Amino acid sequence: MTFATPAFAAESDVVAKVGDKEITERDLMAAAGAIGQQFAQMPPEQRKLALLSALIDIKALAQEAEKAKLQDEPDVATEIAFQRERALHNAYFAKNGVAAVTDEELKARYDKEIASVEAKQEVHARHILVKTKEGAEAVIKQLDEGGDFEAVAKEKSTGPSGPEGGDLGFFGAGQMVPAFEKAAFALEPGTYTKEPVETQFGWHVIKVEEKREAQKPSFEQIKDQVRQVVLREKYMELVRDARAAHSVEYVDPEMKKQVEAIEKSMEPGAAPATEPAAK
Repeated sequence: MTFATPAFAAESDVVAKVGDKEITERDLMAAAGAIGQQFAQMPPEQRKLALLSALIDIKALAQEAEKAKLQDEPDVATEIAFQRERALHNAYFAKNGVAAVTDEELKARYDKEIASVEAKQEVHARHILVKTKEGAEAVIKQLDEGGDFEAVAKEKSTGPSGPEGGDLGFFGAGQMVPAFEKAAFALEPGTYTKEPVETQFGWHVIKVEEKREAQKPSFEQIKDQVRQVVLREKYMELVRDARAAHSVEYVDPEMKKQVEAIEKSMEPGAAPATEPAAK
């Protein structure tokens, strides 16, 4: 959320005071990142005012809390310290991770891992699904005698694609159950299975209409996904370097083992909960 209006023209502009505490445009931008989502449904001109009102509330109550010395209470002091370190963590990653990623680096990664990889094959298939092997054999006999596959599928298939002549569209490896996939990819275009194919759904007669190479996504289509992969790797590199520069010790050796096991299970899976979102 930004406030590019004359009322809040520069980051250093003071827009309000609460006691002796100033609220600047920079304060508003920081608050927008933290609490702005709760005002997202408001029109922009109301949103910035609602955020300013909320920030005034925060400043006022914070001053009351300081008068009461709440900042010295252990739980509050711990929370303040955590928020400070979290802000520094995010700022460091933003500067050395997010800002360090260039479009040239992303394009090079795309060229290496997507564009240069051999295209995978897709098949366009139809099928007729029936409950029994005998029923599938009867369908094959009907097709062998000149029956039209689409018409037979509309008449006899119990699958949801039956009304569309059994049309499944194009699919690639890994999108269908193994037995179905193996049979479909073994067929030449224009041919159908001469033996029923059994899966957990029943018995299939499969016809392949055509085969093609799967289209690779363009760089622009998956640029954001590539960015997330690169950012993830940069984050992990920054974390490794930072940990190596500072001694990490565990009081409980068993806890050390458990933490290391968790960390290993997360590579290269989901990002750690502490990783800041890319902006």
